[in-house]
Amino acid sequence: GTPSAQPARGVSYWSDGQDRRLFVTAATALYALDPANGKPISSFGDGGKIDMRDGMGRDPASFPAFLTTPGIIFKDVIITGYRTAEGNPAAPGQIRAFDVRTGKLVWTFHTIPHDGEPGAESWPAGAWKDAGGANAWAGMALDEARGIIYAPTGSAAPDFDGTGRIGDNLYANSLIALDAATGKLLWHFQAVHHDLLDRDFPTPPTLVTLTHNGRRVDAVAQASKQGMLFV
Repeated sequence: GTPSAQPARGVSYWSDGQDRRLFVTAATALYALDPANGKPISSFGDGGKIDMRDGMGRDPASFPAFLTTPGIIFKDVIITGYRTAEGNPAAPGQIRAFDVRTGKLVWTFHTIPHDGEPGAESWPAGAWKDAGGANAWAGMALDEARGIIYAPTGSAAPDFDGTGRIGDNLYANSLIALDAATGKLLWHFQAVHHDLLDRDFPTPPTLVTLTHNGRRVDAVAQASKQGMLFV
């Protein structure tokens, strides 16, 4: 009974060998379903679902946030970004991990840094309170063995007007490597500083193993709207 015109590019599956859950989206909600019958699992979130707009420090009704690409399962958490508006008002970029059993928030990485966090100096003072975008909408990749989640991010909103967001605007237009268990920043690469042309990363990154200077090297490859492939 929930209409949605948003794309849904896939689903996520989790099992501990006994319990099984299928994570799907509709409109702003992330649902945990029983794969045997398709019914919401009532112990997850609010009657089987969580609203992606909740917990951002703003009125949930004041901005859009849609999970259009599947969340990434790491152990007992599901890690998500979301799609939002390209103009104001837009959701503040956050990458979040939720407990697969309860739906409770486990960790958050602010892609628009809060005061005192690294990168806050690349935005106007207090921008995290009302700025939007820099969201991980395109999908992510997981290095399960190392416990690293790789998240590409979108442009800061509004995409084509930078007058209200002077600075480099970390962590927009970036590939971000996070500790999948804690959300701690490991490293980042920002392809465009203070983007004005919507040149964010449009695809999930790909984990590869390359021969580099005569030795095998694990790497992450990220396609871009500029037609360049960053490795």
